[in-house]
Amino acid sequence: MKPIAIFRHAPGEGAGYLAEFLSRHGVPFTTICIDQGAALPASAAPYRALVFMGGPMSANDDLPWIPQALRLIREAQDAGSPILGHCLGGQLISKALGGQVTRNPVPEIGWGMVQGIATDSGQRWLRHLPPAFEVFHWHGETFTIPKGATHLLTGPFCHHQGFAIGRTLALQCHIEMTSAMIDKWTRSPEGQALVASPSIQTTPTIYERLHERLEALHRVADILYGEWLGPACA
Repeated sequence: MKPIAIFRHAPGEGAGYLAEFLSRHGVPFTTICIDQGAALPASAAPYRALVFMGGPMSANDDLPWIPQALRLIREAQDAGSPILGHCLGGQLISKALGGQVTRNPVPEIGWGMVQGIATDSGQRWLRHLPPAFEVFHWHGETFTIPKGATHLLTGPFCHHQGFAIGRTLALQCHIEMTSAMIDKWTRSPEGQALVASPSIQTTPTIYERLHERLEALHRVADILYGEWLGPACA
């Protein structure tokens, strides 16, 4: 079985719960650490699927690996291979497929609700999820929905929280969070400088009912990751 390629763009933004999900289902994967200078592969062909994680940079930044990542996304999309993006990863997918990445009206950090958008084309992704559910957020930018894609998720502070096209799932929100990731993010200089607002939670609020919230988040992740990978994880 070909492995899944997981692209890490920052030390604290690895696969998180996705790694647990894939290991539990016996799906091989390899992590390509862009943050440590690893080169992107010349082709998507050696991989069963591509996953792009989050990161503090913008998809619009002038970084040498971004055009290469966009090319890989387009190649995999044309081949019908599954692609998954979390936050920055979702923005890269949008940009690669003709969308735009712009500043969100407000930064969004902490726990918050998203709502599914009921459409016939989006039913496959949302059929086992409640109409609204809580996810984790940590972003200042957002993406547009590329032509031909289905808008799946929306929220009160960010209209475009997720879309799908073919076997590709792009998320603005984070469903891959673990307690270790939350600890690292909240202890970062950015996390220590958080000022509460309607769209931003400070560290004490983020940690409220953390175990319960992570359990619920992982149930959501199980459903979305399972739909993304298909029969192998049924």
